[in-house]
Amino acid sequence: MKFGIAIPNCHGDYADIHLVTQVAHEAEEAGWDGFFLWDHIGDKWGDEVGDPWVMLAAMAMRTQQIKLGTMVTPVTRRRPWKLAREVATLDHLSNGRIILGVGSGGGIEYVNYHEAADSKTYGERLDEALEILTLLWSGEHISYEGQYYQLDNVRHLPRPVQLPHVPIWVGGVWPNKKPMRRAARWDGVVPIGKALSFTQQMTPEQVGECFRYVRSQQSEERQAQPYATVQWGQLEGKDRGYDAALVSAYEEVGTNWWIENITWERGSLQEIRAFIQQGPPIR
Repeated sequence: MKFGIAIPNCHGDYADIHLVTQVAHEAEEAGWDGFFLWDHIGDKWGDEVGDPWVMLAAMAMRTQQIKLGTMVTPVTRRRPWKLAREVATLDHLSNGRIILGVGSGGGIEYVNYHEAADSKTYGERLDEALEILTLLWSGEHISYEGQYYQLDNVRHLPRPVQLPHVPIWVGGVWPNKKPMRRAARWDGVVPIGKALSFTQQMTPEQVGECFRYVRSQQSEERQAQPYATVQWGQLEGKDRGYDAALVSAYEEVGTNWWIENITWERGSLQEIRAFIQQGPPIR
């Protein structure tokens, strides 16, 4: 089991790049395996928003081993070729430690900025964008003719450090099946329970059902490759034995990454630092 931290890039001191960078350093020192940021641009949860890509660059300079990335990026709100450059550059800056969490997104961050906001096309656009990302990361000259994106004889160098491509983890709401079928084609799945609040999490039974479905949608070749099965969870942080037992229950149903879901509802980032400094409950 590996353990990560995920925090918002918005709302109060969660948008403070200096504090976030310091906390990422402290998380690595405490033994966490990953540190991830939400990816919002104009937020309904507060006026303070930090750019996650600039934050990740700063975090990469203050850490040495911990995995870094977004959890998750609404890819259809971004130009895939620009995102491909950003992620590849970060992968070099971090010496191959970037994970790209992706989702279809939606809501005010599309509507208020007059982005295309047809929810029926989000998944289709995301699928095309993910294909473009991996084609661009190949380092070859490529052309692409899709329904939503077109490219003519372009080449992106340097390639990412991680080959054949930066790991892509797909987020989605369970029990919706379509995002889970998409996740089965990539490098990891990050399910979120339907209608759960920021302080709730899926049960081990629900998580196990989701992972079994994802696996049933994978080819034998994909099943034989490393794959991240993520629990978006919350530890109590008071009783280490209780937390270790909770993690073990999720590990038994196939979880191999525990991502600690931290938001302002659990306190400010300053207030939550002591919890992060404790490190994960199992090493």
